[in-house]
Amino acid sequence: MFENDAPESKSTRTRNRISAAAIESFIERGYADTTMRLIAEKADVSVGNAYYYFPSKNHLVQDLYVRVQREHAETAHGLLAEQRGLVDRLRIVFETGLAALIPYQSSAPGFLSAMIAPDSPINPLSAESEPARDMTVALFREAVEGAQHRLPADIAELLPQALFVSYLALVLRWTYDGSPDQEKTTQMLDAGLRLLAIALPFVRMPGVHGTMRELLRLVTEVRS
Repeated sequence: MFENDAPESKSTRTRNRISAAAIESFIERGYADTTMRLIAEKADVSVGNAYYYFPSKNHLVQDLYVRVQREHAETAHGLLAEQRGLVDRLRIVFETGLAALIPYQSSAPGFLSAMIAPDSPINPLSAESEPARDMTVALFREAVEGAQHRLPADIAELLPQALFVSYLALVLRWTYDGSPDQEKTTQMLDAGLRLLAIALPFVRMPGVHGTMRELLRLVTEVRS
């Protein structure tokens, strides 16, 4: 049994070393100038070994997405336990998400250039990005379902997916925000949450309910 455990442990360590080397290179050099050969050199493994664990650079980007989202979720969970208001809970998810991205802000424009094409495998809306995307949507769903304010079931079902799309827009603004402490991004988030707070008391009214449901449905179909 111990003989079987040792190779697995070594394999995990090697994989993590390659991933760490890739993240370091992405931060230092950016997405475009990071190559699998460079990553292998940083990780002190052969290029073939690097490809064994990660068939392409894009697989390493997806690994980074998941790592960042795990950190995001770990930070947000504790803070969500302290808040019951829906708007406050959503603010926590948005703000902790941006905080998790801070180490990568200098290299973020390069990632955006590579991911902007609809068919890019590192596009956050791509099939390849589903694991990290599902984690983010689940966090928004936790924020919605754990709030005191109870939404109509159909709105509560659609809202987390729509919030994910809103989060991508916020990240885009944050990436190119040259204002002090990214205050323009903060203003954008504040305005969006104020608008949501104004709309919440009316969401059960027939006309508003139907319009909001249709809007959320259209937003969630952005990948279609």
